[in-house]
Amino acid sequence: QLQFVESGGALVQPGGSLRLSCAASGFTLDDIPIGWFRQAPGKEREGVSCISTRSTGGTTNYAHSAKGRFTISRDSAKNTVYLQMNNLRPEDTANYYCARVDLCPRGRIELKEYLPTHVDFTSWGQGTQVTVSS
Repeated sequence: QLQFVESGGALVQPGGSLRLSCAASGFTLDDIPIGWFRQAPGKEREGVSCISTRSTGGTTNYAHSAKGRFTISRDSAKNTVYLQMNNLRPEDTANYYCARVDLCPRGRIELKEYLPTHVDFTSWGQGTQVTVSS
């Protein structure tokens, strides 16, 4: 069964950067559309970013809050998907997860609400904690 393992979370000051990793053994991640999600205490789970399969071009999309600051990418050799997060803000504090999604939509669609309704929760991992605080 596909299950992801996330890593890379840490405590970072506002304006800082982190790179989160998403890995899964036994599966080729190039063939899986993947989304990044986050959930803060007391808040709903929200979509952050997604990347389509390599065969469909590896297109990416971002929630409005992530555009211009976060970058999702694949490293096929390492079978890993990354989320590079720059210029972090206190409101980015959350547990971050990656999971398989139905697809990564193109265009101006708000992923914050879209992705959580198109996710395979059986692939959900334990997440990695990101805390942005001075």
